[in-house]
Amino acid sequence: MPSETQLAYFLQQLLNAAPLSALYAMLAFGYSLSFALTKRADFTPGALFAFAGQVFVYFTAFGYDRLWLVYPAALALGVAASLAYTMLASTLTGSKVIRPLSQMSPNSVITASLAIMIVLMELVRIAANTRDLWLSPFLNQRITFWDHPGFPVVMTQIQIMNALAMAAIVFAAAYILQRSRQGRNWRAVSDDPFAAALLGIDPGRVIVFAGLTTAAFSAISGIMATAYYGSMDFGAGLMFGLKVVMIAAIGDQSSPARSAAGAALFGLAETFWGAYMPYVWRDLAMFSTLVVLAVVMRQERRV
Repeated sequence: MPSETQLAYFLQQLLNAAPLSALYAMLAFGYSLSFALTKRADFTPGALFAFAGQVFVYFTAFGYDRLWLVYPAALALGVAASLAYTMLASTLTGSKVIRPLSQMSPNSVITASLAIMIVLMELVRIAANTRDLWLSPFLNQRITFWDHPGFPVVMTQIQIMNALAMAAIVFAAAYILQRSRQGRNWRAVSDDPFAAALLGIDPGRVIVFAGLTTAAFSAISGIMATAYYGSMDFGAGLMFGLKVVMIAAIGDQSSPARSAAGAALFGLAETFWGAYMPYVWRDLAMFSTLVVLAVVMRQERRV
């Protein structure tokens, strides 16, 4: 293979990694906002991520097939319904399930989040009559960055928009967390909720706000990922939930910015494994790496 073609292939993989890295970074950032306060692993963000994507596809298909809307209007209906249903599901599960359990038995949150994931997946599966719905392709025009004759380096419009939009959201959220009063309150409660309460900060209010922000991050990520991939599998919540929990642990679950950075690097590594190594072993290799890194990083922080 000529050296220029190898370089073009390498650059193409870098571009392919951008949307996935941005997606992982956004999910990890949102998850860390809640984990820093609760200090308990929670798979709910992964469940909300998949739920948002599935609701987006379902209502887009409903608007296009049943209401005879033009496709952009059907997409808008899908986005609005997805955000509304996801935030409603987050509010109900947070207030009626997660919060009472966390006060009685914090470790039961892990089991409860898995149950929530299954319930949300089953609700959408039943609504869709166990059919995998797909979006019609849109914004899939290619933009060429290097017109190499042997291997052109390209990205689609939606790849570029997704990567830039999610990266911008993460950077903006990190800036707000660092500079705003809400960010200072969040850091105070994450460090010592009792001391924060003595200073006039309401820890419960901060926790609720962080939970809703995490849900919003999951919902937006689910919508954008589904718009890119075209569909959302019923079992995607478990896969992404596990990945987000473990990725965030590597980057430091108590620091959203570091969690996002670690997640972006993981997305890069996952893409390059699929490009240069046997694809069938990708998930096994990536999860094994996550387990090893999580154990090592945990031991280093204890020291």
